[in-house]
Amino acid sequence: MKISIAQLNPRVGDIAGNLKKLMDYMERASQEESDLLVLPELFLVGYPPRDLLERTWFIEKTEATLQTIISISKNYPQTGILLGLPRPNQNPAGKGLYNSAVLVYQGEVLGCQHKSLLPIYDVFDEARYFDPAVEVEVVAFKEEVLGISICEDAWNDSELWPQRRMYTLDPIEVLAAKGATIMINLSASPFYVGKEAIRYRLISNHAKRHGLPFYYVNQVGANDELLFDGRSLCMDREGELIWIGPAFQEAMETIDSSSVGEAGPYIPQDRVESIYQALVLGIRDYMSKCGFKKAVLGLSGGIDSALVACLASQAVGSENVLAVSMPSPYSSPGSIEDSRQLAEHLNLPFKVISISSIFETYTQSLREGTEAEPACDIMEQNLQARIRGNILMAYSNRDGYLLLSTGNKSEMAVGYCTLYGDMSGGLSVLADVPKTVVYELANYINRKEEVIPAAIIAKAPSAELKPGQVDQDELPPYEVLDQILHYYVEEGWPLSRLIEMGFRPEVAEWVIRAVDRNEYKRLQAAPGLKVTTKAFGLGRRMPIAARIPHEE
Repeated sequence: MKISIAQLNPRVGDIAGNLKKLMDYMERASQEESDLLVLPELFLVGYPPRDLLERTWFIEKTEATLQTIISISKNYPQTGILLGLPRPNQNPAGKGLYNSAVLVYQGEVLGCQHKSLLPIYDVFDEARYFDPAVEVEVVAFKEEVLGISICEDAWNDSELWPQRRMYTLDPIEVLAAKGATIMINLSASPFYVGKEAIRYRLISNHAKRHGLPFYYVNQVGANDELLFDGRSLCMDREGELIWIGPAFQEAMETIDSSSVGEAGPYIPQDRVESIYQALVLGIRDYMSKCGFKKAVLGLSGGIDSALVACLASQAVGSENVLAVSMPSPYSSPGSIEDSRQLAEHLNLPFKVISISSIFETYTQSLREGTEAEPACDIMEQNLQARIRGNILMAYSNRDGYLLLSTGNKSEMAVGYCTLYGDMSGGLSVLADVPKTVVYELANYINRKEEVIPAAIIAKAPSAELKPGQVDQDELPPYEVLDQILHYYVEEGWPLSRLIEMGFRPEVAEWVIRAVDRNEYKRLQAAPGLKVTTKAFGLGRRMPIAARIPHEE
């Protein structure tokens, strides 16, 4: 049987647009004489649809569109369609909705398998919307018996959960026992660095364990904070690779189910390259799906804003990215010239707007009636950042630009950023990118030629909000800070374990306290693109008004 795997980029909520894309690929699959077109999890509504699933009219529209698909399938008598969508159920209790995979062929629904395992960790909240499948059944189709599963259904593997299994049911094992001759998994599996290799090992292990070919199709694209890398997989019954989809782009491949893979080492995508491509896609999709054609950002002469300028230029074209340099009394001449040079390298529209007079007006007004001597205290430092934020938001309001926030994860973690200042924006591009990785990405961009001026990469990081200021006067070295943040934020380690690891107690405790007391800032931050296992945002839900003990 010939199976067409289509890793596609749906738009959340755009049922009509996603239907049109389905029809386009159905035509392609038919021309390739495919027996079955397989689309990702919840393709018809896009993933994740979130509380749209609680709107009755939305579910009614998906059901009506399913009837349209059933009717359309009569025009393709050779090719079936296996797609994901939400489906209502008649259970008197529960959510009343399934996350389903429906097999449509020649004007009929031949099978409908609902998702059994509903993840409720990290960014997932599927038990909020769906009921689990009541049973797991195979579906006979042409000369094969299909073992259909949906995303998490394939993730109950003891290798993934060495200490405590997440689930008691293994749907893949059940499907194999019921006589499946080929496994097909529909997924919308969000990207994070290193996940591709885990998925590869997972699917290969299933194929080898059960002696069955395994076809896995994954969504591609970006929806809000979540990025999807595609990298769909087709494995033979020995767990050898037949085909792997490209990263971060749509693709369709038609493969015969009797195909045999080639033994050989699997090479995952380069780590830094994958982050770069993910961020570019994240900017591009966020802008296009939200209706923005142009972006604006503040270009400070530092490495973070330089990196965001490069990513945005790649995502939407340099002509659509406005860079604004806003020097204050404490800005170095080199920062302005470095920004200008970067803008020239990228062919960016570039403006220089001094904030010195605005800053002086602010400070004079605040000093009236007081005996305070001029001093660049924290209030005056934040004033500069907020003036810049206001100017950039003015461009956004006046010209319809999306303001890209340029702060990195290290700064966001410890609150080394200004609320309503440099945190202003509609999308926080580097919110999940640690400072050390910012440097890796900058060097990746410069791997063939100097795009980011060497002076920007070489200079000591500084907010330039007071005389002689550098980040490392107020923060631990980024190499140390990022390690502690990884273990505390992403791994959840306590203070005692960090100290056992060799981190200085006073440094580790300072970092932890800084992370905890700045939850209120991050709650008000722009959406940030997720590239690590634990990002600030959807997947991290910590209290603000709390006292968190760290004495263990």
